[in-house]
Amino acid sequence: VQLQASGGGLVQAGGSLTLSCAISGSTIRGRPMAWYRQAPGKEREFVAGISGTGSTNYADSVKGRFTISRDNGKNTVYLQMSSLKPEDTAIYHCNKFALRIATLTSWGQGTQVTVSS
Repeated sequence: VQLQASGGGLVQAGGSLTLSCAISGSTIRGRPMAWYRQAPGKEREFVAGISGTGSTNYADSVKGRFTISRDNGKNTVYLQMSSLKPEDTAIYHCNKFALRIATLTSWGQGTQVTVSS
């Protein structure tokens, strides 16, 4: 399975970005998916998740600012990010949802998001 995240970049605080994650080698239909991020010097953390039926959940730090969605036909997961803050700066990855991130052993390249103050 390949996970190709894209859409990152440099943005000013308060700005917006939309990330995409194209999955190949396996269908995402019916599978819970999620976005995670890893800031420099910090552990990877959960950002947002979406169930196979479209229910969503978010980390408290991004609730109300980020929106996760999926397009099963395109085998793609999205993350709309608004009101970005410098603390959102990280490499963002998508992967299947897992209660314990440590159980996820295969990661794509990720996409860098940098928010300037």
